[in-house]
Amino acid sequence: MSDYEVEAVDRLPFSTAEKAARYRTENYQGAVGLNWYNTDPTLQFMMAYYLRPDELAFAEPHLTRIGELMGGPVARWAEETDRNPPRLERYDRWGHDISRVVMPPSFIESKRAVLDAQKTLRDAARRAGMNPAVPLFASNYLLDQADIGMGCALGTGGTMVKSLVAAYAPADVREYVLAKFASGEWDGETAQLLTERTGGSDLAALETTATRCGDAWLLNGFKWFASNCNGQVFVVLAKPVGAPDSTRGVATFLVLRTRRDGSANGVRIRRLKDKLGTRSVASGEVEFVDAEAFLLSGEPSGDAGPADGKGLGRMMELTNAARLGIALFALGNARRALVESLCYAWARRAFGEPLLDKPLMRRKLAEMIVDVEAAQAMVFDGIGFANHQQPKVIRQRIAVPVTKLKVCRLGITMASDAIEIHGGNGYIENWPVARILRDAQVNTIWEGPDNILCLDVRRGIEQAHAHESLLARMHDAVSVSDDDDTTRLVADRVADLDAAITAWSKLERGVAEARLFPLTQFMGDVYAAALLVEQAAWERASRHAERKALVARLYAQRYLAERGRLRGIDAESDEALERFGELVDGALRMQ
Repeated sequence: MSDYEVEAVDRLPFSTAEKAARYRTENYQGAVGLNWYNTDPTLQFMMAYYLRPDELAFAEPHLTRIGELMGGPVARWAEETDRNPPRLERYDRWGHDISRVVMPPSFIESKRAVLDAQKTLRDAARRAGMNPAVPLFASNYLLDQADIGMGCALGTGGTMVKSLVAAYAPADVREYVLAKFASGEWDGETAQLLTERTGGSDLAALETTATRCGDAWLLNGFKWFASNCNGQVFVVLAKPVGAPDSTRGVATFLVLRTRRDGSANGVRIRRLKDKLGTRSVASGEVEFVDAEAFLLSGEPSGDAGPADGKGLGRMMELTNAARLGIALFALGNARRALVESLCYAWARRAFGEPLLDKPLMRRKLAEMIVDVEAAQAMVFDGIGFANHQQPKVIRQRIAVPVTKLKVCRLGITMASDAIEIHGGNGYIENWPVARILRDAQVNTIWEGPDNILCLDVRRGIEQAHAHESLLARMHDAVSVSDDDDTTRLVADRVADLDAAITAWSKLERGVAEARLFPLTQFMGDVYAAALLVEQAAWERASRHAERKALVARLYAQRYLAERGRLRGIDAESDEALERFGELVDGALRMQ
């Protein structure tokens, strides 16, 4: 006999066995305990879309194991870490500043399990002679559904750090750092330190200084928000003494937790941030006091001047790569919110029937399914790898900020919708969706909020004509599809977007800046629709199926069609409701 059967409330006169059964705890397990790869037909679709058959056959057993890990232990550890976050031990018992961050056992176990699983995948791919990039991206997508804080801790620019160190660090430092990365000891131990009290986005206003000291530098200053501050390797922006007080004076430095002589470096953590969400990644205020640092610019010999004027640009390369990762965080939030919503709607009964059968609920869930798949198409396209329709995809300069703007906002909206679907339960912390909303909010802030992303789009248009390659990508996407109504609608909107960019470029400077946001939104809407059309064409040709065409059609009708004065209320049919079962079956496959 289970606990719910012996509760006093279940023996009251107005209660019945049928009523009591509505609240069986085991009916409301949600996403935790599912295999997140096996139950996700959309991710399986993406793997088949990007990988050759032999690559897919190699990747799927690994992703199946990783899906079980993320949906089970990692998801449970994430909840535990959220309740028991990292803590700071500032001083030892003699009063020495040790600035030691104590990570909870749940975080340590989770990090070890994730790194082991991904290492197994990489090693197997190397033995098989395959590129593991796409399966590893999928692995991170699965991780982000459990814990974007862990995703942040493991993904703070390690690849870029290694390339900068290899190119510019002194020989002894280079050998030491690269050996630590090669051994795996420093996996997930990197951090970017940009933000100061003067402002997060106005990097030219930073106050941290650098003074030359032999082949090294001494950094002094204060970083206001440093995520993964318990790491061992920091990439830091600072201004060398004598450099111009502008963006050209900003230089990029490498700072290690320990000096070359083995002593503690001048890196002090003042306090950890008491954050709204992402509590699993330690974010703190970091002070540099004569911290030994190495300039990551100039000639590989290390004989560079104080600054080459490219330090900020070098960091922005790192930032733009991080932005795609943050869009992946948001996509993970959105997918988790969708799965929790579907699971709850399946189990919950209201007004005498399952919540899932209610037309208004089906409308909302259908919109959530379509939005997640559109976001998924954008984020995976940002990897820059070829798919079955476009064998020569080139990474897009402004596609990443456009994607981040759209997907990170969606992560918040989806989490909010999931709370609403759960009702009062969703607002309670021991249900899963409250944390999703708390975590999702940071994605619009990390590596640039909406306004900064819009300014980056403007720079891309004005300085690099990057919109031309993005428009070309959209044209290529719709060119592979059949000449159906959806394809024609999206193709027309690609032309409209081209005209909108031309019109925008002729506006007065202040007005043009104010209208960057709707322009960037327009880019995102058309970009997503074009990618869905491309995917639909592949599914139709290779699988003789029409589900992705349904998703593309619903998305285009919602975001690109002109509805008229009755806003579609007088439409003759509602395909989302009529084919709701097909949408759900293609979004979540219950075990």
